[in-house]
Amino acid sequence: MGTEDSLRETRLNKLAQIIQEGGSTYPNRFKRDSLANTLQQRFAKASSQDLDEMDERFTLAGRVMTVRDFGKSLFLHLQDESGHLQLYLQRQSLGEEEYRKLRRLVDAGDILGARGRLFRTRTGELTLYVEQCQLLVKSLRPLPEKFHGLRDVELRYRKRYLDLIANPSVREVFRKRGEIIRWIRSFFDNRGFLEVETPMMHPMAGGAAARPFETYHNALDSKLFLRIAPELYLKRLLVGGLGRVYELNKQFRNEGLSTLHNPEFTMIEFYEAYATHTDFMTLTEELFRGLLTQVRGSLRIPYQGTELDFGASWTRIPLEEAVQKEFGLSAATLEDLEALRRVAEKQGIEMAKGLSRGEVLVELFEQRVESKCVDPTFVTDFPVEVSPLARWNEDRPGCVQRFELFVAGRELANGFSELNDPVEQRARFERQMEKRRMGDDTAHQLDEDFLEALEFGMPPAAGEGIGIDRLVMLLTDSAAIRDVILFPQMRPEREIPEKT
Repeated sequence: MGTEDSLRETRLNKLAQIIQEGGSTYPNRFKRDSLANTLQQRFAKASSQDLDEMDERFTLAGRVMTVRDFGKSLFLHLQDESGHLQLYLQRQSLGEEEYRKLRRLVDAGDILGARGRLFRTRTGELTLYVEQCQLLVKSLRPLPEKFHGLRDVELRYRKRYLDLIANPSVREVFRKRGEIIRWIRSFFDNRGFLEVETPMMHPMAGGAAARPFETYHNALDSKLFLRIAPELYLKRLLVGGLGRVYELNKQFRNEGLSTLHNPEFTMIEFYEAYATHTDFMTLTEELFRGLLTQVRGSLRIPYQGTELDFGASWTRIPLEEAVQKEFGLSAATLEDLEALRRVAEKQGIEMAKGLSRGEVLVELFEQRVESKCVDPTFVTDFPVEVSPLARWNEDRPGCVQRFELFVAGRELANGFSELNDPVEQRARFERQMEKRRMGDDTAHQLDEDFLEALEFGMPPAAGEGIGIDRLVMLLTDSAAIRDVILFPQMRPEREIPEKT
């Protein structure tokens, strides 16, 4: 029997003792009136004399993180959702029988309820002198690495509950995530946007270039797809007369795992009738600056060792110009597909055959320029070939009114003036279908229902999507997307063969 199995067996025996002695194994009537951190803050400046003169009693409940047994007394560290507080248990206050029982049965990891008064130890630590105590939950498994926190990365992600118990900084990341999402919702609510919910299962995958997850509805006898984006449904709402809408919810894309990608992720998409992509660039700056002021208290923040400045003027640069500057291209080379391919080959950039000039430019940007957009940068005027849902740009033939926001070398937002011409949209879909026939399974399908909605008339509008997970990474200085998703997708654990 391994060490962990042996410890579990010991704890099961303790649970059996509680039952044998007529105790309640998992009681649910204990009521607390205080949180650890609230007491820590309230009495941070209280002296020992101040505390001794108080007659107030406090009731707490939480998980026992450490146990120090001095024979006639016990020191426990109790952790609840707010923080931790030291408990002091002794025979004099609890009585001989109750003290012996607790000393015999309580382990690190158990959940305990305690009531008593506050005092300071000789070292000055605020401590609860326990007068009443109850074991609420017996933990049958020992906490991992209880003195050093949980550091095994795989275990942290697979068993997030242990990560949250062991690492206070992880709990803070997810508290911050909740604060960020609440603030974003209030930002749009205060500007007259209506929060809506659209289907998660679509009869046709659309709204983005991505591979979908497939499922099957037995009652309808039809294949469905987990949505890769809510865009086409949100645009239907514009047709219906809802002028400002947003949806903050999950998307699903059947793609690889990386520090920036999880197959299930959170985005906010928002649309406004009679707005343009330039309006939304301004709106995005307002959103980010307000959010940073609220969450970080500054427009200059560190991220993974680099200081980012959101207060200065944000760069706005057309994609072609960004590529031209990076590679030092002449105007003639920029217009020549074969010349651009030779530039890519010389730089060691591999590209699929059959790409158009616009697609080659995007590949050059993504592989060489994107990572260098450190401070906030709007890259604009994308080629129409990679933007089938965006409105054309009358001032730049072959381009659309689209932007992507890059910070710290990664995309955080994608927005554009929406294409609302049903004839042109059909032609774009047909070109996408030709790509599908050529083997590109991420190309858009031809959505007749959406086209019919457009034919009823969609007002000119702008739309944008912002990746919530990457935004939380930025605002919590987290290196990987799995650090900001409570239960990230993981590869199956490999079975380890038993030793013979």
